[in-house]
Amino acid sequence: MFFSRHILPLILLGGGKSIVFPANAASNATHGVWHPPKASWITDLAQVVNGTGVHGFIFNSSINPKGVNYGTYNWCNMPHVRKDTYPEASGDLQLEYIEVIHRHHKRTPYASNQFPHEDISWDCSDIGLSITSSPLLPDFSFPAAATYWNISIPPSQPFAALLPSPNSTCAFPQITHGGFLDSYQHGVDLATVYRSLLGRGYSPEKIKFRATNNIITSQVAGALIRGMFRGRLPAGDRPNIPLQIQPPQIDSLEPTYPCPSSAALTSSIRSSAEWQDHLAASSALYNSLDAVSGVDPNDEGWHSSWDRYYDALSARQCHEKPLPCSPSDPANCILQTQADTVYRLGQWEYSFQYRGSGPQTLQATQASFGVWISELAAHLRSKMSGESEVVYFHNVAHDGSVSRLLSILQLEKMVWPGMGAEVVFELYSRRGSGNHHGSSGARSTKKWYIRILWSGMILRSSNSTLGEAEMLDADIFLNYIDELAGPGANQVVDMCGTEV
Repeated sequence: MFFSRHILPLILLGGGKSIVFPANAASNATHGVWHPPKASWITDLAQVVNGTGVHGFIFNSSINPKGVNYGTYNWCNMPHVRKDTYPEASGDLQLEYIEVIHRHHKRTPYASNQFPHEDISWDCSDIGLSITSSPLLPDFSFPAAATYWNISIPPSQPFAALLPSPNSTCAFPQITHGGFLDSYQHGVDLATVYRSLLGRGYSPEKIKFRATNNIITSQVAGALIRGMFRGRLPAGDRPNIPLQIQPPQIDSLEPTYPCPSSAALTSSIRSSAEWQDHLAASSALYNSLDAVSGVDPNDEGWHSSWDRYYDALSARQCHEKPLPCSPSDPANCILQTQADTVYRLGQWEYSFQYRGSGPQTLQATQASFGVWISELAAHLRSKMSGESEVVYFHNVAHDGSVSRLLSILQLEKMVWPGMGAEVVFELYSRRGSGNHHGSSGARSTKKWYIRILWSGMILRSSNSTLGEAEMLDADIFLNYIDELAGPGANQVVDMCGTEV
């Protein structure tokens, strides 16, 4: 069992049920071993709690300040593949397939992350949310009308006072006008780099898009696709670009499929002494922020992690809104130094939960995201065998999706994936004696390689199998995935402890 020396193989679930992670049959059982992230200020709790500033990270604009390099961490609009920073591959390699996964772009905060009584309103009158249905068959002579949501509260609505921000015209969450523009530009940048493979226009046989059941991913996809193809999209007033979506009970991208063992491991990580220490060390900050925001100090959702304060504050600052002041005492406001501490704590939390707390981080994510990485492997294998004509597959997802993927790839320096955070898998070929692929058993005339880009640059992994993910042997990478999830994700159900 390849976890025996590195990861506790036995997971105890409720009702006395135990889950044993299956033995690995791969030829090299070292690929999937957990390796810790590189030490940095993010992994040093003392620096996180007692330090100052945000170490050059950006939290207040989608556009980097003048003189700041594009690859700098920007929570509001993370770096992605772009022409002026793209690392060109060797000229003797042929790019044949691309798979992109990224977090949605900036949005309003989730309703659960709003303060009880907000001192600001959110205006979304400059962007319409389109949610409608329309016939796809050509024998229908008319499409649906192009409707959009217009969020409004009449004066006669007696329950408006229950809303944190009753004068807002936004949904919580929704992609904002700024998030729409960032999504559009993301599409423009991707198409500029990959135009030779994408072609001049959209092709449903060669180009695929996928979203989750959370509507904000579809909102981003629409803007991004327009940016990629601009005026070269199919004509007509009927829906003509499908977004693949899996049922919400089993979605592998968000992910939402039931995985009790992963949930138990995550609960264990968040119950650890280190996690409790970081909450205790920042308790004074909680007290100060609660006094301003009106959050109940006994509300566990706000005080079991810094996630909600982080979202509430960063959503404001990314949209150039002021930090909150107390509705009852406008002179009592959250300070920038306090917001910076929240951002540092959030970075520590994501690094600890997804990479730094030990081997169980990998075990939790290989179970909860194993289906998606196996789908990725299937896409790559289909292209390598010549069975698929798809050249581009694009997934619009969430921070939880990207964090799990970075955990599986064992990112050397883990961060909280910000808005638009992107991972790209590029599949290259080189003519010559190549990898063995295809159902016929015949040896291909191509050698296959995979390159992984994170934030637009080559990903660096703490696992030596991946290392600097520059032209990895495709078989080695696919074997790495198979070790973690089993071929075709055939180990994930057992790892999750789910009854199917």
